Amino acid sequence: MAMASVMLPLGTTAPAFLLRDVVSGQRYSLDSFAGKRALLVMFICQHCPYVVHVQRELSKIGRDYAETGLGLIAISSNDPEQYPDDAPPKLKEMAERLGFTFPFCFDDTQAVAKAYRAACTPDFYLFDRDRRLVYRGQLDASRPGSTTPVTGRDLRTAIDTTLAGKPVDSRQKASIGCSIKWKPGNEPAYA
Repeated sequence: MAMASVMLPLGTTAPAFLLRDVVSGQRYSLDSFAGKRALLVMFICQHCPYVVHVQRELSKIGRDYAETGLGLIAISSNDPEQYPDDAPPKLKEMAERLGFTFPFCFDDTQAVAKAYRAACTPDFYLFDRDRRLVYRGQLDASRPGSTTPVTGRDLRTAIDTTLAGKPVDSRQKASIGCSIKWKPGNEPAYA
């Protein structure tokens, strides 16, 4: 079922996390990106048609911003029991197939998704140098089945603006995608 991002309030401090990358096994936290001028946290998965629709653009963003001050991390929080395509081995296959240049971590307890109030995949959170939220909106206006091309325009504009040290326009359109697949009994109040 498609749903919109919760739209965490702008200015929110990035919640802490400590997660393992499904490819390298390395652990990542906010401190892993301490030297970066901005941090993009993306909640994605493998099976969602909305993510499948934009997955190549996400990989391209990783490559395009690899030599900039942007830190990137992707997180999957879906229940792998109900959605085996979102289990870590399948996520690793996805990351390798798409050539992700950023860590792709698995949120087994779903605590990180709850801390960020993630609601859908994809869900994007862009933080400035002080790790204050400056953007939580859509990648662009393209959706599965639409004729609008996937460009990443909205997110790229926010990234470029943040890296330039300028304020991001607060008029932001919510990301839309598949709901986070919560473990039975683990659904947050906002879901």
